Amino acid sequence: MRILPALLAPLAALAADRPNVVLILADDLGVRDLACFGSTYHETPNLDRLASRGVRLTNAYSASPLCSPTRSSILVGQHPARTGITAPACHLPTVVLEKLLLKNDARVQVANSVTRLKPDYHTLAEALKAAGYATAHFGKWHLGHNRAAGDAYEPRDQGFDFDWPHTPKAPGPGGGYLAPWQFITDPAIKDEAGRHVDERMADEAGKFIRASKGRPFFVNFWLFSVHSPWNARPDYIEYFKKKTDPANPQKNPLYAAMVKSMDDAVGRLLRQLDESGEADNTIVVFWSDNGGFAYPPKQTDPKGYADIPATSNLPYRSGKASLYDGGTREPGIVVWPGKVKAGTTADFLIQSTDLYPTLINVAGGVTKPGQKIDGFDQTKALQGGPAVRQRIFCHFPHGNATRDSVMDGFYAGSYVRQGDLKLIRFYGRADDGSDELELYDLSKDPGERNNLAKERAAEAAELNDLIQLYLADNEAVIPRYNGERAKGATAAKAKAAPKKKAVAADDLPGGWKNRAGSASVQDGALRVQSKGADSFLGVGAGLNAGTARLTFRIRAPQAGEGRVTLLNGTGTPESLSVPYKVSGESVWQDISVELPLKEKAGILRLYLPSGSPAVEFDDIVLTPHQGEPRRWTF
Repeated sequence: MRILPALLAPLAALAADRPNVVLILADDLGVRDLACFGSTYHETPNLDRLASRGVRLTNAYSASPLCSPTRSSILVGQHPARTGITAPACHLPTVVLEKLLLKNDARVQVANSVTRLKPDYHTLAEALKAAGYATAHFGKWHLGHNRAAGDAYEPRDQGFDFDWPHTPKAPGPGGGYLAPWQFITDPAIKDEAGRHVDERMADEAGKFIRASKGRPFFVNFWLFSVHSPWNARPDYIEYFKKKTDPANPQKNPLYAAMVKSMDDAVGRLLRQLDESGEADNTIVVFWSDNGGFAYPPKQTDPKGYADIPATSNLPYRSGKASLYDGGTREPGIVVWPGKVKAGTTADFLIQSTDLYPTLINVAGGVTKPGQKIDGFDQTKALQGGPAVRQRIFCHFPHGNATRDSVMDGFYAGSYVRQGDLKLIRFYGRADDGSDELELYDLSKDPGERNNLAKERAAEAAELNDLIQLYLADNEAVIPRYNGERAKGATAAKAKAAPKKKAVAADDLPGGWKNRAGSASVQDGALRVQSKGADSFLGVGAGLNAGTARLTFRIRAPQAGEGRVTLLNGTGTPESLSVPYKVSGESVWQDISVELPLKEKAGILRLYLPSGSPAVEFDDIVLTPHQGEPRRWTF
C-alpha cells in the first residue's frame, strides 16, 4: 500500500500516542553468543543491559536456518515454504518468482529458491507506514534488488521511506566491516579508516529518529554483523586472545571481537534513542536470522583463526544451515516500557513469523485482507499472558550429504516442534531413498542425540502427519529422491553418513584401534566402555613437528579428566601428553586439544576420561601443523 503525502499529517496525528518500533536483527548470531544468554567468553554489555530492561525469550526460533528466508518471514509474516524464499539467493541477478524443484542428477532433488520478495505482499513497513509511521531501513537487505526499470524489490519499494547505506545487491559486507567500505557504491558515503559500518549505521539511525520528532517511527536496523567476512578490530582481537580459555567451547578471538563490535553498534543505537527522549515510548526487538556459525571459519583476516570454530551453540546441536536446534534457536529480546516486565525471562514458543502480526498490533496497524499470515500475535504472551503457539515448523528444502558431513544437519528436510518433542524429516536420506525420521525430547536431550523415532513410533507418526499438513497448506516445494538417476551419488552419501552398526572391540571405523572395553556405533556416535584408567582409542597420526590440534565431541556421564598422547611411532616413549576435562552431566561437549610437537609422531592415543563407565565420541578431527585435516564421523 502506498500513502499519498497529503494523507500523512492526519495519519501522524492519529498515531501520536503509539509506540515507536526499533527492530534489531543480527546476522548469524548464535543463541549462546550473548553474555545474557550464557556466553562466558563474549562480552556484550549493551545487549545485556537491553535484556535487563525487558524479557529474554528462551524458546525463540527463526523460520529458517539461513538468512533471507527468515528476513522474508519477518517482513510478511509467512513461512518461507509459502513465499518460496527458502535459500539466501536474493542477491543473484536472475529473477525467480515461482517455486520450483531443481531437475538434475543429484541424489535428492532440492528446491530452486525464489530470489525476490514479491512487491504484491503487504510488508511490515507498509502496514506501519499506513498507520502513520515514518519508516527507515538500515543495513543488510538480501531480499532482492532492481535489475531494470520497472522492477521493485528494494527497501524503498517495500514501504521504507529511507534506506541506508542502500546495498540491496550485497549479501554481506564484501571487503570487510571497517572503512573504507568496498561494498558501498555511493561515493558520498565515506568515513575515517577503521570505523565499523554498523556503528556508522547507528549514527544514521539517530539522525532519522531525531528527524521524526512528533511522528512515530519504525527503524528496521538489520546489522551486517556477525556474518563473514571474518575480520575485526585488531585491538579487540588481541584483547580476546589474552582471555581465551582452551576448555571453553567458545574460544575464537576473531569472532569474539566481531561480537563486541556488534554490541558496540547496538549500544550506540540505544544511546541515540535515549538522547532523543523516545526510549520510554519505544518497543525494541532484538533477534537473529539463524543459528551461530559453529564451524571453523575460512579466509580469516588476520590469519591464524581459521581452524577454530567461530562459535559454539552448545548444548544445542550444530549451527547455521542445520535443522538441529543450533541452526534455528535465537537470542530473542523484547523491551516494551510499561507493558513488558523488565528483567524477566519467558519460555513460550515464538518464531520470527510472529514479529509481523505482533508489531502491527502494537502499532495499531492492520493487515491486508486476503494475505495469509502464518505468524501469531504474541502481544499478550509478552505481557505475561498464556502462550499462543502450540508448535513451530521449519521447511528447508536444500542441502546435501557432502555438506551434511561438515555442517551437521545441513540436509533437505522439515521439522515440527510440539511441546518438548521435535521431529525432523530428512528427505530421501535412507539408503533406499526413503525419508528418515529423527525424534527428540528436548526437555531431556537438548543436544538432539538420542533419536526416539523407533522407540516412540506412534508419536513420530503423529508429528509426521502434522508436517505433511503443513507442507500441503504452504504448497511447499518438497525435495525428492532421484531414483535410478541418483546411483552416482549413493557412494558419497554413504561415506558422509555411515550406516549405524555394531563394531568389533578392536576394529573401529576409520582405522582406530580400541584399547578399552566393548564398542558400538549407536545413533551416529561411537560408544566405548571403559575398562579403567588405561582405556584409550589409538590411530596412526603421521604428524610432523609443529602445533597440531585434535577436536572431538564427547559425552560422559561423570566429570573427569582424560588425555591425548602422541608417540614417536615405535610405541614408546610418549612424545607429548596433554590433558582434557569433561563436565559430565551426560551432555555433549566440544573439546579442542592443542598438540605442540617438537618431533614427528606416528601414533595418537585418545584416553577416555576417568570416572565414566561408558563414553560416546563423535566428529573427531585431527588438524596437522601443515596439510589437510582428517575427520572421523560415526
